[in-house]
Amino acid sequence: MPFVWPVRVRFVDTDASGRIHFTAMLRYFEAAEIEFLRSLGLLSRDAAVNFPRVHVECTYTAMVRYDDQLEISVRAERVGNASYKLAFEARVEERLVARGFVTAVCVDVTTGRSRPLPAVLAEALTAAQAADSEPAKAD
Repeated sequence: MPFVWPVRVRFVDTDASGRIHFTAMLRYFEAAEIEFLRSLGLLSRDAAVNFPRVHVECTYTAMVRYDDQLEISVRAERVGNASYKLAFEARVEERLVARGFVTAVCVDVTTGRSRPLPAVLAEALTAAQAADSEPAKAD
């Protein structure tokens, strides 16, 4: 089962129509990503590397309004040598309202070039990816 992070749509994240501003979902995805990584025990940062986003996308499938309770699920879609891709789904009352992806690349802060993911990050994401692909067990 993927990681799920609940959040309520804040007024500041809406436009004049009361709907979520198109950029706001990416901020919610980012916050869900941080909580997902925290759940994997990956709180510490390696000062020698950064993780710039090289691709982001979000598709809205239904209207999202001020004060809606979002449930954002996060799962590791792909774990590469120097990058990872996370998949997101946002739901309101179990109805899919948005889905998206974020790809981050591990970059050496000294050289500015990509480098392999830190082993602890790669192992944790790979384990999370494997756990999400296991079939549900009956009680």
